[in-house]
Amino acid sequence: MMETLKRMELPSGEIAWRELGEGPPLVLLHGWAMSHAVFSELALILAAEFRLLLPDLPGHGDSTRVEPCSLAAMSAAIGAWLRGLELIPVGILGWSLGGQVAMSLGLEQPALVERMVLVSTTPRFCSAGDWTAGLPSGELRALQRGLQRRYLATMGEFFDLQFMGENLNAERRREILGFAVRSSLLPAPNEALEALAILGKEDLRGRLSAIHQPTLVIHGEMDRIVPCAAGRYLAAHIAEAGLLSLQGIGHAPFLSDPERIAAHLRRFFQ
Repeated sequence: MMETLKRMELPSGEIAWRELGEGPPLVLLHGWAMSHAVFSELALILAAEFRLLLPDLPGHGDSTRVEPCSLAAMSAAIGAWLRGLELIPVGILGWSLGGQVAMSLGLEQPALVERMVLVSTTPRFCSAGDWTAGLPSGELRALQRGLQRRYLATMGEFFDLQFMGENLNAERRREILGFAVRSSLLPAPNEALEALAILGKEDLRGRLSAIHQPTLVIHGEMDRIVPCAAGRYLAAHIAEAGLLSLQGIGHAPFLSDPERIAAHLRRFFQ
């Protein structure tokens, strides 16, 4: 069972987190518009081998937003939190936006990050003339409009998109919704839009060669949010990276097949 919610006051704001388990520290960074709760199931599986630390990213869950709202500011806040815990260096798993925060942390404060796993992560979220492994900018604008006009319904549609094409039955969907979404706070609409804007403008492609931590890239081949080609690009351009490509899996592999993902994490981090 996870500890009660903890809080750390930083100059940039407050970071909230929960902990579970004993062993070497492993930090799990969630994706856009989610919270630490999305890792509840995975953390229970790994608790016998690791001390799991599950923070809410700035502007998500119970953590306050940072100003300015940027990838660099988010990763700086997580770095300050880790230094405050005196647990460095640590292993980090970052999912989607959390993976971009992990990469930024590994680039800006490499001494904090020992090894990292990037799940469903991309160096550039939106497509461009020289980048086809991204979401078309028109789809991003449609998502932004949906959040402004019908926030909860759009969030529900985005949740379902993570599993599109998978054989996810209604019972499992309700189970995941229960622990991953409804047990925590959704970000406020303006904060969700701010974080989405980060995804819309960041481009880490030119900096990947400066990431030197051993890295495992995990990507579902059916991912409809971040194409698998983005994961292959990361694995090809980070010096010490390997790729685990998963057939029949979408954007949230640790929810689609938690035991399998846990087994790979044990091998990589131990």
